[in-house]
Amino acid sequence: MSAIAYYPDQYQELLAEKVNQRCQQFAEFSPPEPGVFASPLKHYRMRAEFRVWHEGDDLYYIMFDQQTKQKFRVDSFPPASELINQLMPLLIEKLKANSLLRHKLFQVDFLSTLSDEVIVSMLYHKPIDEAWQQAAEQLKTELSQHFSIQLIGRSRKQKICLDQDRVDEVLTINNEKLIYQQIENSFTQPNAVVNQYMLEWAQQATANSQGDLLELYCGNGNFSLALAKNFQRVLATEIAKPSVEAAQYNIKANDIDNVKILRLSAEEFTQAMLGEREFRRLKEAEVDLGSYQCNTILVDPPRAGLDDATLGMVQAYDNIVYISCNPNTLYDNLVSLSKTHQISHWALFDQFPYTNHIEVGMYLQRRS
Repeated sequence: MSAIAYYPDQYQELLAEKVNQRCQQFAEFSPPEPGVFASPLKHYRMRAEFRVWHEGDDLYYIMFDQQTKQKFRVDSFPPASELINQLMPLLIEKLKANSLLRHKLFQVDFLSTLSDEVIVSMLYHKPIDEAWQQAAEQLKTELSQHFSIQLIGRSRKQKICLDQDRVDEVLTINNEKLIYQQIENSFTQPNAVVNQYMLEWAQQATANSQGDLLELYCGNGNFSLALAKNFQRVLATEIAKPSVEAAQYNIKANDIDNVKILRLSAEEFTQAMLGEREFRRLKEAEVDLGSYQCNTILVDPPRAGLDDATLGMVQAYDNIVYISCNPNTLYDNLVSLSKTHQISHWALFDQFPYTNHIEVGMYLQRRS
């Protein structure tokens, strides 16, 4: 376990260091005191990936030390959810006893939920065929006695789902439950408990909003659905097709009628808003951009932050909710945003305990 970044007895000290670092980084923008949202000390990761090591008749999970690159055996993994830890030993024992399922198996990926559903993806250096599928069906039957499980086989240009490649997560946001479909091999927030804190903070930050909300990079509708109650309408964009499909499912599953999802990138949407390009997808979705009164925009960009064109477009809105997975690019964007907006609320979310990483949420309002 020494090669895994996991130090529960040092958690508060490590978190305090991260908070202090970010407070110093953003001090020049004169923000108020941030909210700080800690992670559970263990079982906080809903996803985990392990390589599989073959050693004679033995079979076990391994990971690699980030510094030395040396492999080490993993029989349990405290950062991962309790569900993943319960499943790991049972799965490996069954694979060990099945020559067909273990042959050329090199990786196992887990995606679990707070609602006790799990997807297991098994990756192979060989084609997988009907014989594999029959053996996997038997494995799924045995595991289903203990777990609500979906089983997937992957090989080069192959993907076999024994049932489906998605699960339904249920998050509790300020005492209300929301359903979020999560798709295998698509992005989902890794720390579900901290994700709930992020959604609760965003709800509270926008509680007295008026008009409509525009959201860029909406994923599976993580923020869109939670914030729908605070706005007349929500217009959200996402480019990844599986995430758009999940978002559409989530709208129906939660019986929400004021959210519209568009399959456009942030750059494409900026071009549409500026009248530089017309998009057939807008017409097919029957969206009249001119009918929206969006004075609040939410952005949750990739690590590179906002590009210059999108940054300029964002500054046209009175209120900005900025969720950042990279405080350094957030800082760069704030150099421009602070000329027109000031930080009203902000918070730090410890999505990745025992690392240097911390997520930031900021609510900015136009300067008077």
